[in-house]
Amino acid sequence: MTSKKTYLLGAIAGAGVMAAAVAGAGMRLPDARADQQPQLIRASTAPIFAPPPGAPLSFADIFDRVSPAVVSINVTSRVDQSALRQIPGLGALPFGIFPGQPDDEQDDGEGAPSQGGKTEKGQPKLPTQQSSGSGFFISADGYIVTNNHVVENAETIKVVLKDERELDATVVGRDEGTDLAVLKVKQEGNYPFVNFENSARPRVGDWVIAVGNPFGLGGTATAGIISAYGRDIGETFVDYIQIDAPINRGNSGGPTFDIYGRVIGVNTAIFSPSGGSVGIGFAIPAEVADQVTKQLINGGKISRGYIGATIQNFTAEMAEAQGTPEQRGAIVADLTPGGPSQKAGLQAGDVVISINGKPIKTSSGLTREVAGSRPGDNLRLEVLRDGRKRFVDVRAGTRPSERELAANDNGRGGPGAGGDSSGVQAPSVLGMKLSPLTPELRRQLNLPADFKGAAILSLDTGSDAATKGLRRGDVVVKVADRAVTSAADLAAGVDAARKAGRPSVLIGVYRGGRTLWLPLKISE
Repeated sequence: MTSKKTYLLGAIAGAGVMAAAVAGAGMRLPDARADQQPQLIRASTAPIFAPPPGAPLSFADIFDRVSPAVVSINVTSRVDQSALRQIPGLGALPFGIFPGQPDDEQDDGEGAPSQGGKTEKGQPKLPTQQSSGSGFFISADGYIVTNNHVVENAETIKVVLKDERELDATVVGRDEGTDLAVLKVKQEGNYPFVNFENSARPRVGDWVIAVGNPFGLGGTATAGIISAYGRDIGETFVDYIQIDAPINRGNSGGPTFDIYGRVIGVNTAIFSPSGGSVGIGFAIPAEVADQVTKQLINGGKISRGYIGATIQNFTAEMAEAQGTPEQRGAIVADLTPGGPSQKAGLQAGDVVISINGKPIKTSSGLTREVAGSRPGDNLRLEVLRDGRKRFVDVRAGTRPSERELAANDNGRGGPGAGGDSSGVQAPSVLGMKLSPLTPELRRQLNLPADFKGAAILSLDTGSDAATKGLRRGDVVVKVADRAVTSAADLAAGVDAARKAGRPSVLIGVYRGGRTLWLPLKISE
């Protein structure tokens, strides 16, 4: 996009939005005084309510201009019921119902799964799911942006326009990582469309308008403000915009507009303990949506950089356990065998603090920086290892699809329930009874013969380890920078941390094909 703005739907007109337009352009409003409070002004015919400076009289002009470009999307699909409870690409988030996707099997107004039947070969058919979402035209020839989770597994897609015309559409491309998809209507025409705004970013507190298809009701407008930028709602490639304009199930894929009628975000998720809007919604920023949708239209596939490392947030408690209380970053939990990071010499337990000179504060920040690179790019990682800073140069590979990554994780195997059937008298460290990995334990835990660590046979219920979720069958593989193969190794690491005056120690624990890092308190 250039800085010059083009409006197919016409310029925003009407005095009703002029005061808000001035405020949105960056002018500082004067402090409120008594003479600036809302008041009734007597006209020759009827009283007129005058709001304070900066509040628009109405959003009607904006809605009239942009609403013809917003569509309802009705989808018929056959999917496994368990898949209806989450959004692929976003994983299991710690909150919320996602607009446009049912959260249970009952009819919620957006369609419910039908009864499954039998195919000709006697195999059970997947149930039919009727669902609805939102979208918007981004070109006159019929390209539409929506969410991936709205159209994933779709058998048929019907697009309903504002004038109630119903058009067939096909999927041009989908991106699970950002939860975006592009559709194309089959019928040729000259469709009204809207533009992404990539340069003039509204401020926190500026007005926004959300338009969509909540609960299948068709074109619905709601208004609110931008509440925050840079919200992290899961392991994704998006820093979300938080808005308080009410959005609900069915708003997924719909646009959020600024007061000039430009698209600043694509509505994707809501925080909700009840399933309805509580004033916390999340939208994909326009610059991300614009970039991804252009790639989908041009090639139908998104390529992202990949370093082959599982990472976690390096938390304040972890930093304290390592003697670096002010440090933040992303700790390397595990490496993909033969992946770019392993080839470059990155190690589990390294803390990445910058990439190509850009500071890294969270694991999500590192994920986004790596994903933003191109396959083949050189990525210079600054890491903390053994208390010292060093650099590791990694040549980025091509990130596999989310499904391939999930399949690789599931294929690694992992510890089962475990049990002390080895007859070993296990010593206890930090409330955990640990045993070296005997052949019997390796068999029980489905571990390869060369895997190194110490298995947890039992835990004291009041220990910090138990409180933080460790359990029998987990395998301790590291303490700080030391490898662990026995309880004695862990005890030595704990003693070293205690002598250094640290209140906790950082341990690496293998479970379910992954290594996770946890800080455990050191008892006196």
